[in-house]
Amino acid sequence: MSIRATKIASFRKKIFNFYSLQQRDLPWRHTRDPFKIFVSEIMLQQTQVERVLYKYKFFLKRFPDIKILAQASLADVLKTWQGLGYNRRAKYLLDTAHIIYHNKSEWPKSHTGLMSLPGIGQSTAGAILAFAYKQPVVFIETNIRRVFIHEFFKQQKLITDTEILGLIRQTLPDHNIDIWYWSLMDYGSKLKKQKSNPNQRSTTYHRQSSFKNSQRFVRGKIISFLNIHQKGKEEHFSKLLNSEAQKNLPVALKNLEKENLIIKKNKYYFIK
Repeated sequence: MSIRATKIASFRKKIFNFYSLQQRDLPWRHTRDPFKIFVSEIMLQQTQVERVLYKYKFFLKRFPDIKILAQASLADVLKTWQGLGYNRRAKYLLDTAHIIYHNKSEWPKSHTGLMSLPGIGQSTAGAILAFAYKQPVVFIETNIRRVFIHEFFKQQKLITDTEILGLIRQTLPDHNIDIWYWSLMDYGSKLKKQKSNPNQRSTTYHRQSSFKNSQRFVRGKIISFLNIHQKGKEEHFSKLLNSEAQKNLPVALKNLEKENLIIKKNKYYFIK
């Protein structure tokens, strides 16, 4: 889809005007430190802003820079992370800190370089480049996707990210790249509160399954137990679960081991 110059201009004006009136004051928007932006972006993956706000400050108080994080144990990082869920993200933070600090290297300044690090995909890499370095990158995430579907695909269904990325590229301004993406994200967050979520018309849309008794639920129970007791047997975890959740326990333990979040020694599990 090709957009007329007048449409691009009016779209930019609408988005920037919205931001000037209703921008969110978020702590990670007050830094150019790629480490702090990386922490925020990993936390924001599949997690609402409201839940991230407190944990972001709490995490950075404990690990204010990449050196201190790289010297921490996984158990300490997971304990600090507790409450955000998707615990593998905490390990991504630690693994990336190890790679950069122990190799005495700087943060990459390209999509390819950033995506070579644990937990960083196209969206996270683009956000770091835009917000830390103000690079004119093209990337998409949930709120941005919602804006473009709402504004440019009024009736269409099964909209692909390829189509949307083409529009993002066309509408990208020549300056204020960081503010532009913040503006899109804030407008998209507002659209989410409407009755009809535009993202349901995207090919990437998947309705999230119930959390109760799920793999995620069981994994969280295991990690929470180990954060408190340091070690535990399968029978200890089983007592925390109802009969439905217990069905997911063996697979949850196996996957946590595979992801190097826990290890098993003599029938006991420990955070690795």
